[in-house]
Amino acid sequence: MSNTMDNLQAAFAGESQANRRYLFFADKAVKEGQPGIARLFRATAEAETIHARNHLEVMGEIGSTADNLEAAIAGENYEFSEMYPGFIEQAKSEGNKRAETSFVFANKVEQIHHGLFQKTLQTLKAGQKIKDEPYFVCQVCGYTVAGVAPDRCPVCGAPRGKFMSV
Repeated sequence: MSNTMDNLQAAFAGESQANRRYLFFADKAVKEGQPGIARLFRATAEAETIHARNHLEVMGEIGSTADNLEAAIAGENYEFSEMYPGFIEQAKSEGNKRAETSFVFANKVEQIHHGLFQKTLQTLKAGQKIKDEPYFVCQVCGYTVAGVAPDRCPVCGAPRGKFMSV
C-alpha cells in the first residue's frame, strides 16, 4: 500500500473519531445548559463527516450496496471473532470490569449486526424486496432489532424505553 493510501486510512479513522467525539461533546454541552456550544460541536461533527466520506470515496471503499454489505459482514465478523475476544481477556486480566462489560456488550451486538447484514445480503442477492421497517437500537449496549423493540434488551436487560427508533 502506498503512503498516500496509508494517510487516507489514518485520516478517515481520525475524522470518523472526531465526528463521534464531537457529537458526544454536544450531548454533554446540552446537559450543562450550553446549547450554543452544542451547536458548534454538531456543526463541526458534520464537517468531519464530510472529510471522512471524501477520504473513503478516494480510497474506493464505497461500492455497490451488495459490495457494502459484504464489507460490513467482514468488518463485523472481524470485530466479534478476532478483535473483541482479545480485548475482553485483557480487560479481565487487568480487573477492569467497566471495560470488560463494554467489550462484552459490543462483542455480542457485533454478532447480531453480522447476522442482520448477512440476511439482508442474501435477500438482496435473491432479488427479493428488502422490507423498509424501523430498527430499534438499545442506547445502553447497541443491540439492534428490526420491527419492534423488545420489552427488555436481550443483551443488557435495559427496558424498552431505552431503545431509539431509527
